[in-house]
Amino acid sequence: MFDGSSFGVMHALVSYLLQPVIWLLMALTAWSVVEIGSLLTERFIGLKRWRNSGQIEQLEQLAAKRIERTDFLTRIAPMLGLMGTLIPLGPGLSALGEGELSILTTAMSVAFDTTVLGLLVGIIGFVSGRLRRRWYEQTLDQMEKSLEHSIHNPRAPQA
Repeated sequence: MFDGSSFGVMHALVSYLLQPVIWLLMALTAWSVVEIGSLLTERFIGLKRWRNSGQIEQLEQLAAKRIERTDFLTRIAPMLGLMGTLIPLGPGLSALGEGELSILTTAMSVAFDTTVLGLLVGIIGFVSGRLRRRWYEQTLDQMEKSLEHSIHNPRAPQA
């Protein structure tokens, strides 16, 4: 029923994935820190400048791109965290069967660390995305109202 050579090949391939998964998770963690800085800069500086610029279409394009970036963090990091959880569990459980508790301990540490890191980055991405959506919607609404006001009252000073 089970072909041992197929499992051996599959296990070898999966074993090679752990290191890239860990590196990608660390890169996404660094990216999430950059996103936090970008989010704060947008909130306190960027959106005010955009509001005053009156460039609605450009802001819509920028908003879509930045929200897509945070959505990427929200979805990919937890997936990588799950991969980082499952990959070391196979060798860890095999080691348990052979009485090698130190290997199991290392495997479990890697599994939990990657899970937590993936979830943390996903949370940062989710919160950033939700805040950005709300802030961009508010800014675009304000810009559109200002544009409508200036069209209906061309001589009145703009806000």
